[in-house]
Amino acid sequence: MKQQEKRKYFNLQQQTLKEIKGLESKPSLLMHVCCGVCASYVSLYLSEYFDLTLYYNNDNIYPKQEYDRRFDELVRLIDEYNKNNKTKIKIIKTDFEGEKYHQKLEPLANEPEKGKRCRLCYFLRLKEAMQYASDNNFDYFTTVMTISRQKDSETLNKVGQKIARLFPKVKYFYSDFKKENGSFKTDQLAKKYNLYRQQYCGCYYSYNDYIQREERKSKR
Repeated sequence: MKQQEKRKYFNLQQQTLKEIKGLESKPSLLMHVCCGVCASYVSLYLSEYFDLTLYYNNDNIYPKQEYDRRFDELVRLIDEYNKNNKTKIKIIKTDFEGEKYHQKLEPLANEPEKGKRCRLCYFLRLKEAMQYASDNNFDYFTTVMTISRQKDSETLNKVGQKIARLFPKVKYFYSDFKKENGSFKTDQLAKKYNLYRQQYCGCYYSYNDYIQREERKSKR
């Protein structure tokens, strides 16, 4: 049953793309992105169907230097794509408010990875991004995060579906970008463009987990 549920989102993805392919012009899509690696394959893939804008609102990322580094890699990648593929992918970056964001997650500090804290993190970022999509008359909204092996596509799509009810003017684009070798294609493009690959999800808590793992390795 779990596999059928996950497959459902990929099927919805393919169904929507099939419908869009028959349109005279490309609809607009705002896609929340977290880093250059995750955006690599998905951006090229979706630019065939949509007038694509990437939305970088990741106040969860700790520290600020990491936030900037991931954004800079994203810009470098998209500049290369637009130059080499004649695409017109755009990027929007929000002001960084890491401390305020950390305060929102702090009550769930003891939650395990992929637990309630992560779901709240998804909700906050996707709601902010979909608000922008609604305010600026985008046709569709989605998140790149279903490409990640570390993220559960079912959870992300359910969060997106919940938020979509708040913004009826925007269609939520269901996805499971890992399907059809999406993860492999992402790895290949990350190597081709020599993209920086982060070692942790992003937030203060995942950063601390990463540091502790590295310390344990050094003691072996």
